[in-house]
Amino acid sequence: MSVRMRAILLPLYAIVTGIVLGGLIMLIYHYNPVSAYGALFSGAFGNASALGNTLTYAVPLVLSALGIAVAFRAGLFNIGAEGQYWMGAIVAVWVGYHLVDWPMIPHIAIALLAAMVAGALWGGVIPGLTKAFVGAHEVITTMMLSYIAIFFGHYLLEQGPMMAPGYLPQSPPVAASATLPYFAPLPTLTDGFWITIVMIILVHVLLFHTTLGYKLRAVGASANAARYGGMNIAWFTVLSLGISGGLAGLAGAVQMLGVENQLSDSFSSGYGYTAIVVSLLARNNPIGILFAGIFFAALSAGSQTMQINSGVSPYMTDVITGIVVFFVAADRLYAYLRIRLSRGAGGSPKGVKAQL
Repeated sequence: MSVRMRAILLPLYAIVTGIVLGGLIMLIYHYNPVSAYGALFSGAFGNASALGNTLTYAVPLVLSALGIAVAFRAGLFNIGAEGQYWMGAIVAVWVGYHLVDWPMIPHIAIALLAAMVAGALWGGVIPGLTKAFVGAHEVITTMMLSYIAIFFGHYLLEQGPMMAPGYLPQSPPVAASATLPYFAPLPTLTDGFWITIVMIILVHVLLFHTTLGYKLRAVGASANAARYGGMNIAWFTVLSLGISGGLAGLAGAVQMLGVENQLSDSFSSGYGYTAIVVSLLARNNPIGILFAGIFFAALSAGSQTMQINSGVSPYMTDVITGIVVFFVAADRLYAYLRIRLSRGAGGSPKGVKAQL
């Protein structure tokens, strides 16, 4: 089987397996899986409003997953996309309600750019520099910074400068000039969808059609070989984590300016964590991330309709997600063991060329 065909078929295999096993679980508990899945599909894609809701949920998920894919391609594990998402959301909302007299296009552009910078600094500077110069593992630093960002956001809303007048812990709403317009054919979808499509194209071009992208992937395939070839590993570590955090920050900004329109204390996305699964399912391919993101968004958007129409708990979608993750992880474990055994036998590790 070719590398490209394997990259397409294995995620499909994981999805189909998750759906089939989920159906078997429904049968065990005397539910009709055909009816349940029909209701789930209807709730996710049954009409323009449902499709708009699904794509709206997919937008920040895909953007966050794109950032995680960049880090993964460089051999780094950005587990802190949730915190970078929060920092982007905080900065976008702050810019959104402070620059009240600005024209729409410059106002939105500055809010999005500021959110990307905030996410990039949160993801790249501290985790990247500590990884590059003192060896601190990025899994620990990015995860801890996520908690700091989340609790920092709560402080700003509960007793800090972003709390709106009154008793509710929420920020003032963003100005109308900072609100993303709605996508006309789908009334619940904003132009954040087009921003997502543009970023998918840009990340794909960066990774697979530029010298910088090749170097990032080379560092991810073998940092020692890249160092021997004269590459500055510290620089690429900071850069890749910075790009990763910037995309997660953009996801937070798009959600705030297009959907939420203000930051509230009850705001909790989980996008940054689910995006890890999306990136893994898509095998860190930007085009695949779009479809993987829509798949997980459909599970979330259609779960309530599935419960109402068929009686199946909406948590069944979490079961399906867990099964998909298991089979994706099992494939990665098999590939890892195969490479380790190949090295132990004195052979060259197959698959390194494919990763580049």
